[in-house]
Amino acid sequence: MILGVGIDLVEVGRIRDSLERLGERFARRILCPAEYDYCFSHTDPSTHVAARFAAKEAVSKAFGTGIGTELGWLDIEVIRLESGSTQVRLQGAGAQLMERRLAKIIHLNLTHTAQYASAVAILEG
Repeated sequence: MILGVGIDLVEVGRIRDSLERLGERFARRILCPAEYDYCFSHTDPSTHVAARFAAKEAVSKAFGTGIGTELGWLDIEVIRLESGSTQVRLQGAGAQLMERRLAKIIHLNLTHTAQYASAVAILEG
């Protein structure tokens, strides 16, 4: 049973500006350590950071909470599999919220161009 659906679209330029202005402080505030390492292993990390930003927003919308007191940036981790597909790993408040909602899985799909990054998340029980 579908418990929630979330979608988000991010302008890559907006994320690039934040990275240039705030640097590592911004990135570490929204990315888990493995996400940070993955994004910054690329010549231009902003596209990959934007995709993860969109993913976390989409997941929070699928829960119906948004990013805030019930679900924070670092409670949601985007895992990239060898196949190139992605999974969501929830920790802390995210794992607790998943349990309270009796959810079993979060389906996640990311896409990006040079200008935009988008994500769709489906919360299934």
